[in-house]
Amino acid sequence: MASSTQKKPVISTSVIKRLPRYRRFLKDLLSEGISRISSKELAHRMNLTASQIRQDLNCFGGFGLQGYGYNVEDLYNEIGAILGLNSRRPTILLGAGNRGKPVARQLDFKSIGFDLIGIFDKSPDIIGREIRKLTVLDVSELDSFCREHHPEAAILCVPQAQVPALADKLVELGVKGFWNFSHYDLVHRYDNISVESVHLVDSLMTLSYHLNDHGESSKSSK
Repeated sequence: MASSTQKKPVISTSVIKRLPRYRRFLKDLLSEGISRISSKELAHRMNLTASQIRQDLNCFGGFGLQGYGYNVEDLYNEIGAILGLNSRRPTILLGAGNRGKPVARQLDFKSIGFDLIGIFDKSPDIIGREIRKLTVLDVSELDSFCREHHPEAAILCVPQAQVPALADKLVELGVKGFWNFSHYDLVHRYDNISVESVHLVDSLMTLSYHLNDHGESSKSSK
C-alpha cells in the first residue's frame, strides 16, 4: 500500500535566494501606495522576466490571478510566511568584537524571524558589556545557557580556527543553523544543519572582477 505522506517538493537554492529580493521590491511598492502589480511590471522593476517570476512563485502554489496580477500586500505577506519570518527563532551570537558587535547592534532580528537571546565572547575586555540590552557572557557559560534556553540558530563571528570545535559543541547542544561570518567552510560538515555563510571579501573580489571585465571590454571596443 502506498504511503499517504506526500514528499515536500524540492525548491532550488536559486529560487529561495530570490525570495528576499522579491520581498524587498514588494515592500518598496507598498511604500509607494501600489496595491497590485502584474508579473510583467514586477519583472521590469527587478530586471527579471515575467516567466521567471511566475515560475518562482508557482513553486509555492502561485499567487497571481489571470488579468489581475498580484495583490502586493498579500504577496509580501505570503513570501514572509514562506521565509518563516513570522517565527521568533531563539538565536545566539558568538564573538562580540569588531565583527560581531555591529551585527548584533544593527539588525532588527525580530522583523526577520529571529530573536537574539544571548551574546558570548572569551575576551575579558568584552565580557560583561551590554549590547542591545544583553550582557555579553563568557563562552564558558555556553553549555548551561543552551541547555536552559535552547537556541535554534547561532551567528558565528569568531576567528576561523575556533569554528570547528565551537560548531561541534553547538550542534551537540541542539543548534540547527549557523549564520557564518568566519572563513571556515561549514556547509558540508554536518547533515541536517542549515548553514548560510557570509563572505564579504568574496563579494568585494567579485565586484573587482566586474570592474576589471568592464574596463577590458571598454578597451577592446576602442
